[in-house]
Amino acid sequence: MQRFEFNTVARIINGAGSALELAGECRRLGVSRPLLVTDPGLMAIGLVQPVLAALEQAGLQSLVFDQVREDPPEATVYAATELARSGGVDGVIAVGGGSSMDVAKVVAVLLGGSQALPEMYGVGLVSGGRLPLILVPTTAGTGSEVTPVAVITTGETTKAGVSSQVLLPDVAVLDAALTLGLPPKVTAMTGVDAMVHAIEAYTSRHKKNPLSDNLALNALQLLSRNIRTAVHNGSDQRARANMLLGACLAGQAFANAPVAAVHALAYPLGGHYHIPHGLSNSLVLPAVLAFNAPQASTLYAELAEVVTGAPVAGSDEAKTSALIAALRQLIDDVALPATLQQAGVRASDLPMLASDAMLQQRLLVNNPREVAYEDALAIYQAAYGAAA
Repeated sequence: MQRFEFNTVARIINGAGSALELAGECRRLGVSRPLLVTDPGLMAIGLVQPVLAALEQAGLQSLVFDQVREDPPEATVYAATELARSGGVDGVIAVGGGSSMDVAKVVAVLLGGSQALPEMYGVGLVSGGRLPLILVPTTAGTGSEVTPVAVITTGETTKAGVSSQVLLPDVAVLDAALTLGLPPKVTAMTGVDAMVHAIEAYTSRHKKNPLSDNLALNALQLLSRNIRTAVHNGSDQRARANMLLGACLAGQAFANAPVAAVHALAYPLGGHYHIPHGLSNSLVLPAVLAFNAPQASTLYAELAEVVTGAPVAGSDEAKTSALIAALRQLIDDVALPATLQQAGVRASDLPMLASDAMLQQRLLVNNPREVAYEDALAIYQAAYGAAA
């Protein structure tokens, strides 16, 4: 067996109401004044207030930073860090989606050391420690609560990632009750995002391993079986819990067997069109799988029955076609746009998007099939859904 490494969070707590028990985790970590990082939307609907009340009732005075927005810029990270420093915090909690968790990770590192943010961008470049960190996801998608990565917007259309084991939190808390109010479209986008994490981890070229494989398969089964119910009956707590656990397992998988071309081609759509990340992944997923099929059909065939939930007959190529068809049907069932054209992308921008995708070499190297500029352009053209 090939040598491999597997790293993950030391402690995962899964259960309804577990977010109201953060005070015990704070005390265990020696935290008495945490910074709670969240977004204005969650504050507006009252989702975070019970968590804050439980912390206060336990004698912990939290400082709240609630200005995180999607695709958080460096300015947001700096603002949260400045607030935390001035308030004398000794730990960081995030309650929110991937953006809030990413900000919290970087803030915890900035507060725990003296390294500047630009010095951290890349893989394994964090040189200091961090403050204690607890992550509580409110969407079932990014898996950020169990990944060592934070993505920050660095310019008008550019993002950079901090990837370091230092960013793995001390505790990840999965409380499905916090996801019950998630709108159907957000549920759909984040759910497909998590499915992409599982699919790409299972087929990752360089670091695929038995542990990530098992996590990816279990994640994909949970997500495939529950996404339609979670989208169309958002009050179904069982479906919500299964989605949240599935997203977490997928996060553990791709944290160790990295994602590839789907994500590489999704990032320019977010940068130029501000299309939400999960939807960007969904829009290019079938076309990327079709492109990869000549090299990955054996692995895709293994995923076909997991996604369809039924036996799939035929060759590996036939099973791969069934997988792609099942994913197209799923995307339609959860009412997401099926093509770049439907999402408002201009055909004239496809060459620019392809050029930008080629900058994501850290992801493209993990793809089962090598991707050149011409390939990226052809994938975008296929995903466009009409003569481009």
